[in-house]
Amino acid sequence: MRFGIVLFTSDRGITPADAARAAEERGFHSFYVPEHTHIPVKREAPHPGTGDETLPDDRYLRTLDPWVALAGAAAVTSCIELATAVSLPVEHDPITLAKTIASLDHLSGGRVTLGCGFGWNTDELADHGVPPGKRRTVLREYLEAMRALWGQEQASYEGEYVRFGPSWAWPKPARGTVPVLIGAAGTDKTFAWIARSADGWITTPRDNDVVDRVVRLRELWAEAGREGSPRVVALGTRPDPGTLETWAAGGVTDVVYGLPDRDVAEIPGYLDRLSGKLATMVPGALGVPV
Repeated sequence: MRFGIVLFTSDRGITPADAARAAEERGFHSFYVPEHTHIPVKREAPHPGTGDETLPDDRYLRTLDPWVALAGAAAVTSCIELATAVSLPVEHDPITLAKTIASLDHLSGGRVTLGCGFGWNTDELADHGVPPGKRRTVLREYLEAMRALWGQEQASYEGEYVRFGPSWAWPKPARGTVPVLIGAAGTDKTFAWIARSADGWITTPRDNDVVDRVVRLRELWAEAGREGSPRVVALGTRPDPGTLETWAAGGVTDVVYGLPDRDVAEIPGYLDRLSGKLATMVPGALGVPV
């Protein structure tokens, strides 16, 4: 089981570059950032955590662009995975987004993982022209179109929401494609979608029965004819040896812990304490510091 860090980026506190570098120096495997292009003031969509229009954190209003943030992180690191938890591809043009992600993956030496969400904030999606009832369909088409651009010499795609004729697009991702994870509630609907169109699952703070859900994900994965096992990234709170042991035995491949957006001077101590606890609980889980 591997360990990572997620920074809810904002225009305050530590920069993504400084945070990723500090995480890599302490042997963490991955570094995640989220995405919101904007938050409409008037909304009908309730936040999944609060249940109404209120937000649990004002950083939703201040989130940095994830690809700019990860590009800054890539420039000062050499091996840490650069990922999103989660990004919202349907809020972009898929052709230009495919270029952005492929360029970052190429320049970082194949370190990018695309963690996607369907988008709880349907008002935000509507401003980007995404019909609320078609979020999953649009995302599926975007991913299919981007994979075509990443993997084919002359790519084309014909869908309901994405269409383009034979086209050239370089660079290609270093591994031929970019792994895709879906961050969404652990329902059969989500897992069937993952089994068809993604490579793994990122849990949500409301997924309490993680191991039982992983069992179900693996069942649907196998029924869909997928080989191997899906990657499962669990959102951790406080390190607990019993929980980590149970998760590891139950198929969780990664655990990611939140990093506060405090001043850069405060973060090394926070990461030292976290990495120290994890090294004691799971010897050898953290990589060799660089």
